[in-house]
Amino acid sequence: MTKRAFEIPADHPMFSSTHSGYEHYGYSPAVRAGNLLYIAGEVGFRPDGSIPESVAEQAELSLERTKEILRLNGLAMRDLVEVVSYHVQLKDTIDDFLSVKARYTERPFPAWSIIGVEALALPQLKIEIRSIAVFPDE
Repeated sequence: MTKRAFEIPADHPMFSSTHSGYEHYGYSPAVRAGNLLYIAGEVGFRPDGSIPESVAEQAELSLERTKEILRLNGLAMRDLVEVVSYHVQLKDTIDDFLSVKARYTERPFPAWSIIGVEALALPQLKIEIRSIAVFPDE
């Protein structure tokens, strides 16, 4: 099986302000291995690189970034097979997160793990979402 790193164009409006992070931290936004697409953890950066305070907006932005990576690879949210979300202050924010999550998922739902953590890469970040999608049989 071969693996192929997916690269987002540096001038993509959703990712341009955070694009340098891939090289700086040494990772790819997504990697295809066989018929699976592994998407790195997406966080709630606005297109201008700022981070909203609310968990709901961070969740929305994280899921929009995931959705865009899927789109750029010819996939959609329905192609997700596994999702893991990491939450700072999980007990206090889960309801806000679930209301956003409900707008992005449909049956058959992907497997989803929700994990409470002490902190993420930046102190302002409250949620990070990583996922795996499957390409349709070709």
